Amino acid sequence: MVKAILLLSGGLDGTLAGKMLLEMGVEVTAVNFTSPFWDGAPRSHGQSEAQVSAGQLGVDCRVIACGEDYLEVLKHPRFGRGSQMNACLDCRLFMFRQAKALMEELGADFVATGEVLGERPMSQRRQAMDLIERESGLQGRIVRPLSGQLLPATDAERRGLVRREQLAAIQGRGRQPQFDLAAKYGFKDYPQPAGGCLLTDPEFAARFRDLLEHEPACGLADVVLLRYGRHFRFPSGAKVVCGRNAEENSLVEKSWREGDRLLVPIGGVGPSVLCRGADGDEDLQPAAGILRAYAKTEPDVALRDPRNGTDNVLAIPQKQADRTEFARFRVGSAKA
Repeated sequence: MVKAILLLSGGLDGTLAGKMLLEMGVEVTAVNFTSPFWDGAPRSHGQSEAQVSAGQLGVDCRVIACGEDYLEVLKHPRFGRGSQMNACLDCRLFMFRQAKALMEELGADFVATGEVLGERPMSQRRQAMDLIERESGLQGRIVRPLSGQLLPATDAERRGLVRREQLAAIQGRGRQPQFDLAAKYGFKDYPQPAGGCLLTDPEFAARFRDLLEHEPACGLADVVLLRYGRHFRFPSGAKVVCGRNAEENSLVEKSWREGDRLLVPIGGVGPSVLCRGADGDEDLQPAAGILRAYAKTEPDVALRDPRNGTDNVLAIPQKQADRTEFARFRVGSAKA
C-alpha cells in the first residue's frame, strides 16, 4: 500500500489534493499544525477546519502544536520576511521537516500538499518550492497533486506510486479550477480563501515586531497576549495591555506573572490593565490613565494582587483621562 503524509490546514486546496490521492489508491494520513499565529477557532461542533476536512476525506489527522522551537525560527528567519512579519519560507520549512519526521515514523512514501504553483508570492513560486524541497531533505519526495503536471517528475512518479496523468495542471491565483474540481468531487462545505496568518496583519505584525525589539527572550505565552486588547509601549520600555471587553479582561488578568502590575477599576465599570516592566509611579500613573480613558464610568483604579485577590486603590491622582493623551504610546492601530 502506497502511503502519504498530507499537510492539511483545512482549506480547499489541501482537501482536493487529499481526494486526488485517495482516488489513486494512496493511503493518506493528514497532519495539521496549530500556532498562536493563525486562527484555530472551531468551524463546526468544536472541530477545526482541518478536522472537518479530514472527516470529509475519511482520513486520520495528526495535530502538531508549533512550540517554542517554532517561535525561535520566526525570531531569526534565514530566508527573510514578507511585507509584514511573515517568514513564509522558514515557516514552511519547519512544517515540512516535521512532516518528514512523521513520514519516516509511519513508513510513508512521500509528503503531499495542496500547494498551487504561483498562488502565494513567497512560498509557492517555483524557486521557493525547490528551496523548500532541498532544505527540508525531501527533494523529489513532495507531491503536489494540483500542480503536478507543471512540475518535474517526483520520485513517487518515477517509482509508479502515482500517475502523472491523474495530477492536475493548476497554477496562479485564480480559484475557478479548484471550485470546478470541488464541484466534481461533491465538496460544498469548505472555507473561502483567506490569508489566515496573523503575521501578515499590519496591526498584529507591529505588535510582534515591538515584542521582539523590547523582549527578545519572549515565549509563546507573550505571543498569545498579542492577540488581545489594546497595546501600549511607554518610553521606559514598560508594556501596557488594556482589555476591550469582559473576555479580554479575563485573559489579561490570567496573563499576569511575577513582576507584573495588574490595575483594575473600583466603584465603576472599566477594563483590566496589565503593566509589564513598569517603573513605579512614572508608569503606573499613565497606565491608570489608560484604564480611566477606556472605562465606561469614572472608577478609581486599584492595584490587584492576583495571588490573593486583594485590591489597593492607587495613591496617585485619579483624574479622568482622554484617549488621545496615549495615542503616541499605542502599538499598531490606534482604533478603539
